[in-house]
Amino acid sequence: MRYVFAVLALSLIVAPPALAAEQSGTPVQKGEQTHQQKLDQLFSELKRAQNERSAARIASRIMEEWTNSGSASIDLMMGWSKKAMEEQKFDIALDFLDQVVAMRPDYAEGWNRRATVHFMMQNYAKSMADIEQTLELEPRHFGAIAGMAQIFKARGNKQMAFDAYQRVLEIYPMMRNAQNEVATLSEELAGESI
Repeated sequence: MRYVFAVLALSLIVAPPALAAEQSGTPVQKGEQTHQQKLDQLFSELKRAQNERSAARIASRIMEEWTNSGSASIDLMMGWSKKAMEEQKFDIALDFLDQVVAMRPDYAEGWNRRATVHFMMQNYAKSMADIEQTLELEPRHFGAIAGMAQIFKARGNKQMAFDAYQRVLEIYPMMRNAQNEVATLSEELAGESI
């Protein structure tokens, strides 16, 4: 089945001109931002956001940038993997995501999505390996770091979970879930040290 998807995926590879220009080193049109410049600006805005709602909007725009692969075939397989995940068909989702990371090993969101599937299957070691790949490609991936924190917490390593959630808040200070986890873990760690 994986080979069928590989053939299908290879027949669909198409890179939009802007992404192809960015990857080939061809200058981007004046006034246009590169993918990296957009992300840098959005992360700067995210850090300065004054309330949870505006921060969530900025985070959503960041996730849209992350999801944009620049390839119709990758986007199609990511869509199929998402549908399979929603239907809890994790093996099928992994088939698609294995193809995504094989075809585009530089696409952080492919690794992150696969880490999520492994997490949902409670394959924490595989999830952590994919999170590490994600963070190598995009060190500011607050979703991947939060996933890492959840794995640490599930394994009973509260200090490492606390540290990871602190790292999330350095990138995305208004993330309510991370704030709550830091407060809870801080209390639990303080209680353990008494």
